[in-house]
Amino acid sequence: MQWVLSFLIMGAACTVVLMYVFCTDCWLFAAMYMAWMIFDWDTPTQGKLLHTLRSSWVRNWTVWRYFRDYFPIRLIKTHNLLPSRNYIFGYHPHGIFCFGAFCNFGTEATGFAKKFPGIRPSLATLAGNFRLPLLREYLMSGGICPVNRDSIDYILSRNGTGNAVVIVVGGAAESLDCAPGMNSVTLKNRKGFVKLALQQGADLVPVYSFGENEVYKQLIFEKGSWGRLVQTRFQKLMGFAPCLFHGCGLFSADSRGIVPYSKPINTVVGEPITIPRIENPSQEEVDQYHTMYISSLLKLFDKYKTRFGLAESDHLVIH
Repeated sequence: MQWVLSFLIMGAACTVVLMYVFCTDCWLFAAMYMAWMIFDWDTPTQGKLLHTLRSSWVRNWTVWRYFRDYFPIRLIKTHNLLPSRNYIFGYHPHGIFCFGAFCNFGTEATGFAKKFPGIRPSLATLAGNFRLPLLREYLMSGGICPVNRDSIDYILSRNGTGNAVVIVVGGAAESLDCAPGMNSVTLKNRKGFVKLALQQGADLVPVYSFGENEVYKQLIFEKGSWGRLVQTRFQKLMGFAPCLFHGCGLFSADSRGIVPYSKPINTVVGEPITIPRIENPSQEEVDQYHTMYISSLLKLFDKYKTRFGLAESDHLVIH
């Protein structure tokens, strides 16, 4: 519940509180924070500063272990990652709130640092989140960065090696198609992360979270319907999709609410794909490595699907 409310209303609530404080005798504190926020406005786009703001204490909060155990969430390592290389993790699927991505890469609840020694994960999220008071500091303390070119470029090119930027490739558009029993990802035309990997010489690592789509039930509108049209236009305008979903109530699993269902989420980190550094890759080169990435993701899904409750006949659909 703490994470869901933070995701949904923390930014807006902190903005309202800040405006309220401006109207009280404590207005000076609000003015000082606003001055700091304006001075510090570009920090989220600067990977170097993001690295210095990362807090091991925040990433190891006890609440994240409760968060992990509620579902539970597990991180499965399949191959070693070399600290002498940089990486781009492609995370699939998005789900409603990316619970697996946040728990595994935004905290140390599942032991990322112990399983992948020498690798520093940076989970990329909407840049708009870093324009909201206090929420921006909260995210940066967990090593979370904006999913924009400047921030990712800095992390991969001017911050040494052993960096892993985690990108939820399907983005908000993919969240519109997530529901229990659905195994599909939005990837066919998502090639920007491959081009970025080629330009930086960063190895690509497919990551699939079995169970991410199981924790909420969603009303899915058919493509072409008025409901999907409204959702798509809102998503293009605001950067996130207004999903109509529900979980269970806070005090009862039999009632409806916004607490996610307690369903296991198993995040499998696949084998890295070695990527050469090509400053200006051609479209053919981007397509070649994009095809290799899709093939690697499909193999990862097929290898582990029966282990995590799916049938041998289940297949991953690429949109």
